[in-house]
Amino acid sequence: MNEKINILVVEDEPIVALDLVTGLETAGFQVAGIATNSRDAKSLFLNNAIDITLMDIHLKGNKDGVDTVMELMEIRPTPVIYLTAFSDSATISRVKDTYPAAFLTKPYRIDNVLVAIELALHKFTHNNRPEPSREEEREPVVHWNDHLFIKVNHRFIKIPIASILYVTAENTYIHLVTAERRYPLRMVLGQFMEKLSASRLIRIHRSYAVNLDAVQSFTEQDVTIGKDILPISKSHRDQFLQQFGLR
Repeated sequence: MNEKINILVVEDEPIVALDLVTGLETAGFQVAGIATNSRDAKSLFLNNAIDITLMDIHLKGNKDGVDTVMELMEIRPTPVIYLTAFSDSATISRVKDTYPAAFLTKPYRIDNVLVAIELALHKFTHNNRPEPSREEEREPVVHWNDHLFIKVNHRFIKIPIASILYVTAENTYIHLVTAERRYPLRMVLGQFMEKLSASRLIRIHRSYAVNLDAVQSFTEQDVTIGKDILPISKSHRDQFLQQFGLR
C-alpha cells in the first residue's frame, strides 16, 4: 500500500530538480518522476497517479510549462504549483489562466514549497466535493476517486480504499484498519459509511464495517479478517449474507 502523496516534478535544470526531489522525499512525499520537457511530463502524468505537479515554466522543447499544464488539466484536474524564475507580467497573465495552487519564484526554499503543497492539497480536496454543511467542514476525511485523504497530525495522508480491511467504531471515533496500521478519525461510523456508499465496505454491526474483499471466512455470527474475528449483528446479518447470495 502506498500512503504517500505522489508528486510530478517538471524542471529542466538537473541540479535544481535533484535538490527539489531530495527535499520532497525527506519530507515524506513520493516523486513519480522528473521531466525536463512537455512530452515526458505528459507521459509521466498519464502513467502515474499524480496528486500534485510542481512545474517550471522554462522547459526544453517547443512547449513551456504553461502550455504543459493546460494539456495535463485536460487529462485530469490536479493541483499545480509553478516554481520558476519568470515573474514578468506577460507570464503571470498566462499563468493565471491555468488557476495554479501557488506560484513560487526562484530561488525558493524547500520549506516554502512544502507549505505550498500542504495548502494546495487541502484546497483542492475541499474544492472538489459538494459544498459541506457546518458539521462536515470539520470532517478529517475526504473521498477522492478510489482513495481517501485523511488528516493525520495536520497532514492529509492518501489511503487506497481497497487497503482498508475493516473499520471499527468506539464512541466518537472510528479506526480504519489496514494491514500496516490503524488510523483514528474523529467521526461516527454511519457518517463515514455514507461517504463510501459505493465502495466494497459493508456494515456488519453498529461498531464494525468490513471490506468484502478482505473477508477470509464467515459464519452467520462472525467474520474473520486476518487474526481478527468480528461480530455480525442480527440487524445487519441479512444484508451481509446477501452479498454472497445466501439470502
